[in-house]
Amino acid sequence: MLPLGPTGFGSSPYGALSAFAGNSLLLSPERLVEDGLLSVSTIRDVPDFPEDRVEWDAVRNWKERLLRCAWSRSEKSSELRAGLDRFRNAPEQRSWLSDWALFAARRSAGSTGGERELAGEIAYQEFLQLLFSRQWARLREEAARRGITLFGDVPIYVSPDGVDVSAHPELFALDASGRALEVAGVPPDFFSTKGQLWGYPLYRWDRMEEDGFGWWIERLRAAFLRTDVVRLDHFRGFVEYWAVPAASVTAANGAWRPGPGRRLFDAVERALGPVALVAEDLGTITPDVRALLADLGLPGMKVLQFAFFEADSPYLPHNHVVTSVVYTGTHDNDTARGWWGGLTGEEQQRVHDYLGSDGREIEWDLIRAAYASVAERAIVPLQDVFGLGSEARMNTPGVGAGNWSWRARAQDFRSDRAARLARLAGLTGRTGRPLNGAR
Repeated sequence: MLPLGPTGFGSSPYGALSAFAGNSLLLSPERLVEDGLLSVSTIRDVPDFPEDRVEWDAVRNWKERLLRCAWSRSEKSSELRAGLDRFRNAPEQRSWLSDWALFAARRSAGSTGGERELAGEIAYQEFLQLLFSRQWARLREEAARRGITLFGDVPIYVSPDGVDVSAHPELFALDASGRALEVAGVPPDFFSTKGQLWGYPLYRWDRMEEDGFGWWIERLRAAFLRTDVVRLDHFRGFVEYWAVPAASVTAANGAWRPGPGRRLFDAVERALGPVALVAEDLGTITPDVRALLADLGLPGMKVLQFAFFEADSPYLPHNHVVTSVVYTGTHDNDTARGWWGGLTGEEQQRVHDYLGSDGREIEWDLIRAAYASVAERAIVPLQDVFGLGSEARMNTPGVGAGNWSWRARAQDFRSDRAARLARLAGLTGRTGRPLNGAR
């Protein structure tokens, strides 16, 4: 799944306003009815939202009205108020909740007031995080009961407009006025000929190391409270990172700087013990990055859409290794159908020669190849299961608008697709059920 933090400008989950807080837009109104915090009639008045796209402003306005209603009702529940007190004082929230609640209260009120002036709004923001924690815990319990592992994602950087930078400026490369000296990005690569200028402030890894990487330890601790496995976005940045002057308009004129390397991961293991991490190791990966991956024993990523542009590509299934995760495509790729339509005739022929595909069901040909790979996990974007085209693309790197708004339609969750996935899983050993049990 994509990162779960509260999103800001552009609604990108990779530019969340907090590395710790949950996104209140994910809260279920139906669960709030079950908890007695909303009436059934309250949630029946639903705007006419598009079926296949998210209109973020409209959703935010509707959800905010419901959540304010739930907050008002919670004042009558002594159990919920006691639960909120326990939540705000629990060790799991102690390092971040008060900072986030004040930050979110100021954003909501449009002011820079302090804790006393904004006490009511701060309590409301804490309440939203309590609801998120409870609903997510329920989701995780239900998933575990069904034998489902939750696979999360931690972006390497945080938003310049978020609470983490304002609450801990000493951990970031800022000037005396709080402006970034250099910002994060990547040099030109497969996704963009000008590179990607992310604009996120860079870490002061030297200062983070002085306290044993405490901020990162708490960040990963929080991530593992919500998911069983965590993908580390842009793993290369932990070995060396691309630093771009803050005034630059593209990422082309940056420079590589050394990251914390193994020292960070040793500190995480001392604090948290062995944890299930996956490294996003796409793009140009240097020998020192490969060496750290091997040293840590972390699985990397194999994306099938990248496999057909060079001879004997490492992304082709016959070159996969067990300690890897294979994807048909990621949130940064086009859908399988959209990708196929953008290939040259020569590239389509290469796909045909390898997969035996004529393109009519290219998504299922890629899914079959992914499931048959020796990689320990196979990930298929839902858009590919549904056979959707470029209109359902989640994100186009380097493009600022029109991203992160695809929405799954209820009618696309069809039993024949589920049965086909189950059959493939049985054929390729990706299910605990016997083959003849997959219909």
